[in-house]
Amino acid sequence: MEKDTTPGADGQSDEGPRNDHADHTHRDVSGGWLRPTVFGAMDGLVSNLGLVTGVAGSSASSRTIVISGLAGLVAGAFSMAAGEYTSVASQRELVQAELEVERRELRRHPEDELEELAEVYQSRGVEPRLAMEVARQLHEDPEKALEAHAREELGVDPTDLPSPTVAAVSSFLSFSVGAALPVLPYLLGATSLWYAVVLALAGLFACGAIVARVTARKWWFSGLRQLALGAAAAAVTYGLGVAFGVAVG
Repeated sequence: MEKDTTPGADGQSDEGPRNDHADHTHRDVSGGWLRPTVFGAMDGLVSNLGLVTGVAGSSASSRTIVISGLAGLVAGAFSMAAGEYTSVASQRELVQAELEVERRELRRHPEDELEELAEVYQSRGVEPRLAMEVARQLHEDPEKALEAHAREELGVDPTDLPSPTVAAVSSFLSFSVGAALPVLPYLLGATSLWYAVVLALAGLFACGAIVARVTARKWWFSGLRQLALGAAAAAVTYGLGVAFGVAVG
């Protein structure tokens, strides 16, 4: 019986065996630049929307609302930037201090550190002899050894530590953009609060939808959830503004 040599008769093409394992990509589970930027914008939106609605609820003039909104934008942006810089700088300094401890141990007790790294690989299912060989090869280069120990013991990549300056600048800019939306209608001549509320809630929905890129949620669910949270904050602060306005009046 002759073998059918027609292309594709045996499930393969003339180009060779078909690879059923197609290439695939994953979401950026660490968030990268997207997460802090979008969350910074959402912070600006929610906080300044609450401020604007609270002031508007007290029956303040449009001029007062604009001044309050711009003051909230500037103060909030600087606060976010300072907080992010301090937080990231402190984290970076702590990691660097721990890396120095590990570097010193690698110099003083190389054999103990070698066995420690091998034991880590063994605990993950690697055969003991192979685990020791991998650890030994990594220890031939001091920097690779430090990187391996940092990853396994500290859970960090010493070659990719976050930058305090980048964190501060990105937080400042993203917060400013978000906080500007509730004030923008007033700057363009609007006198009704509804324009600011609608624009801010639309921005919150968009931010929530973008955040879905780093989560497993549907974009519309994430967007509606953020819109609902922003609307709740605006409603509460507006009610407080009305109450305070009546009390002061």
